[in-house]
Amino acid sequence: MVATPIKTKPRLSIQTAEIGFDTTAIRSLDWDRDRFDIEFGLQNGTTYNSYLIRGDQTALVDTSHAKFRQLYLDALQGLINPKEIDYLIISHTEPDHSGLVKDFLELAPQAIVVASKMALKFLEDLVHQPFEQIIAKNGDTVDLGQGHIIEFVNAPNLHWPDTIFSYDQKSGILFTCDAFGLHYCSDATYDEDLKAIAKDYRFYYDCLMGPNARSVLSAMKRMDQLGEINLVANGHGPLLRHNLQELLDRYRNWSKAQTKAEKSVAVFYVADYGYSDRLSQAIAKGITKTGVEVEMVDLRSADSTEVHEIVNRSVGIVLGMPPLASKNQEDIAANLGTVLAAAKDKQLIGAFESYGDDDEPIDPLITKFREAGLKPGFPPIKIKDIPTEADYQVCEESGTDLGQLLTLKDLVKQMKSLDTDLDKAIGRLSGGLYIITATKGNLSSAMLASWVSQASFEPIGLTIAVAKDRAIESFMQVGDRFVLNILEEGKYQGLMKHFLKRFKPGADRFAGINTQTAANGSPILTDALAYLECEVSSRMECSDHWIVYSKVELGRVSNPDGLTAIHHRKVGNHY
Repeated sequence: MVATPIKTKPRLSIQTAEIGFDTTAIRSLDWDRDRFDIEFGLQNGTTYNSYLIRGDQTALVDTSHAKFRQLYLDALQGLINPKEIDYLIISHTEPDHSGLVKDFLELAPQAIVVASKMALKFLEDLVHQPFEQIIAKNGDTVDLGQGHIIEFVNAPNLHWPDTIFSYDQKSGILFTCDAFGLHYCSDATYDEDLKAIAKDYRFYYDCLMGPNARSVLSAMKRMDQLGEINLVANGHGPLLRHNLQELLDRYRNWSKAQTKAEKSVAVFYVADYGYSDRLSQAIAKGITKTGVEVEMVDLRSADSTEVHEIVNRSVGIVLGMPPLASKNQEDIAANLGTVLAAAKDKQLIGAFESYGDDDEPIDPLITKFREAGLKPGFPPIKIKDIPTEADYQVCEESGTDLGQLLTLKDLVKQMKSLDTDLDKAIGRLSGGLYIITATKGNLSSAMLASWVSQASFEPIGLTIAVAKDRAIESFMQVGDRFVLNILEEGKYQGLMKHFLKRFKPGADRFAGINTQTAANGSPILTDALAYLECEVSSRMECSDHWIVYSKVELGRVSNPDGLTAIHHRKVGNHY
């Protein structure tokens, strides 16, 4: 008899807190959420933050996820009669923040919706009923009275194209929705414990904001023109108060580093169509891992002149298939035509389906770009069903492949500069030969490694240097588990040859290899000399690698008389 697992309801709760002058946070705590939009794994759940500002008039900033419908509406009505709310400010229309707009307007039909022009168009399609509205442009204000003048800051692509920030001139609170947020659920309203949240803050940036680094810097430049910012009231995780300047500076520095890249790729998508935004974000994340900059562009809302300029300065183009028909079809078609007209010989091109209702056919469009002289950056990604974890991994790996193609000449040039004494001296540092294997959900990955060293006795720990553009890097976040397989001298050539070859995105890296399953779920290579089961404890960033420190949990040697295979290099500027 097989026991049927009991499904427990996810833990959902609401927290309300006074965070400033006449300002209340309504935080929807999603304790057990372990993935965000499928493609990004979460270690610590998440929150969806909404805010109430009271002057002579009252404004609500954002709503919440639809899963919190009753909990959120009950909490809101416990604070105020919705019919007394004058404005609903929408930071952007992604469903986790606007999922209850329709429900709210049924309770508060008098409320005036304030949002960017594009957001209001999206909301009209979402709500399907008339509502009063005000278009919020950069520098516009809404006066709530008693000093609460709300000033709007244009912040497109953070991380949807319709995003605005809202700044309360009285309290100095900046409402930023996705920007400066993190997926971290706890009872702590604020960021008191910087160490606890730092890794999630960085992971969130890398996944959602890094591909929009240029837009981050543009928004922060506009923020500099505001008054004093005392608190960042974000859309996810704890609010930024205790370590505010430090965390803002991290965004600025990370984004500056990203935009210093000599090469950039334009990624075109349609924000509210199918899964275009999520798939494009996964591809963009893969590209940025190679040190290549990304510019995200929504085909539905972008200006054609801007599109032309972006294509001109890009060395690669990634295109999400738009719908064949929509309300904005003329704008989409015009921008698509601009992309094709501005595309240049020898640029790289990649394309993906969005799994909408009626995607533009992918093959004829790719053919047009190929006829214009563009070269393939990765094979077309054809999504035939709702995207899975494996589909998002294919997208990320495809983006990395494109980025590596763009940086190949630089790498070869670096490898050829072998004549310095320093290069030769560094090359005399030897290392063992290892294969890292990891499983996450239904996905597996592997990497040949030589930069491995024991780092501590208690607990037993080791460090591994993992290049930022390796596919397995996404499997080695804090809390992830993996196996370090130690190769045996004289018996490693077959395994080394297999794992050194280039795998297509999404390919099974273990096909034809003898494996067993470790206690932590990762593959053990049967032909290895020994193996260690590990859990990632921390990561330190270097220029082109992550130093991953991990605790060793289990281990075993298959041949007590065997010796570890050793890797000797001639120079220190490549593996």
